Amino acid sequence: MNVLRRTAALLGATLAVTIIPTASSTAGDRADDPEVQRLVAGLGRGAGSTVGPDGALYVTEPLVGEITRIDRQTGDTTTFADGLPAMIPAVGTGGAMDVVFRHGVAYVLVGLVGADVGGSDVVGIYRVDGPHELSVLADLGAFNVANPPDTDFFVPSGVPYAIEAVRGGFLVTDGHLNRVLHVSDDGEIRVLVAFGNTVPTGLEARGRRVWMTEAGPVPHLPEDGRVLTFRLRSPEPREVASGGRLLVDVELGRHRQLYALAQGVWPLGGPEGSPASPDTGELLRVDDGGFDVVADELDRPTSFEIVRGTAYVVTFDGEVWTVDLPGRHHDGRDDRRHHGGHRDR
Repeated sequence: MNVLRRTAALLGATLAVTIIPTASSTAGDRADDPEVQRLVAGLGRGAGSTVGPDGALYVTEPLVGEITRIDRQTGDTTTFADGLPAMIPAVGTGGAMDVVFRHGVAYVLVGLVGADVGGSDVVGIYRVDGPHELSVLADLGAFNVANPPDTDFFVPSGVPYAIEAVRGGFLVTDGHLNRVLHVSDDGEIRVLVAFGNTVPTGLEARGRRVWMTEAGPVPHLPEDGRVLTFRLRSPEPREVASGGRLLVDVELGRHRQLYALAQGVWPLGGPEGSPASPDTGELLRVDDGGFDVVADELDRPTSFEIVRGTAYVVTFDGEVWTVDLPGRHHDGRDDRRHHGGHRDR
């Protein structure tokens, strides 16, 4: 298998981000049926997301190399930044994978665009200096090539998936090289945590506490889909919950309730890189070491954000759906004051 086909297989199999949904789950009791509505359609695919300092939702569009701003009330979209390296068609995924704000400035995580997969761009973190102006903060691809992991790999530049702002800089997960990188504000890179073949994906952080999802290796068994937590100063991961297939993101809601996003049920016997069953994604609530299903039949979800009792779920085919979380008042209010845009640090 050539490197481009293997790279596409990797993202389907290890990241599951581009081609995955989830169906029947082994999660626990189901929460009360929430209201699920489509807010946006027609994006150039959808991948990562964040809530900006203005309260709007920002979503990466890997197919066209843009960041789109979405008004959470109306669903109106505007282009916030363009000119990012786009997904390489022969690879089938990559490009702008995630976005985060730090001190009011947007930073974009870009992957699978380097020479090792037929591209010519930097795999790394890009700072948005203006609507059409970008600069590279950290060359993650060069670091990965110079500092390979102990686990097996075939894309030396790695497959970065999620970025999160933390004190002193950023965290980045790599679902292929199986590790979490720390990147300082001035672009210095180091390995914070290394894993076996667990496929780290989504990130959440509050203060010095970090939560992370793992999709698990093929065939992405439920017991391999886990949420872990660790501290920045002493990163010794421990399990918080398990039992979700192809977990790709994690978020804190009100009262520090933890939620996770699962992409799908892997078809047994399917070839490496084959997609999960369509329309089987699930939004899950962590409960006593396992999960309760909040919403199901989501189509290939890739990331989500929580703001005032509402989850905003981004899908691979370029849609954004809203899910009312349990406990939200019928008049649209909820019982917390915390704003969901906690990623602006």
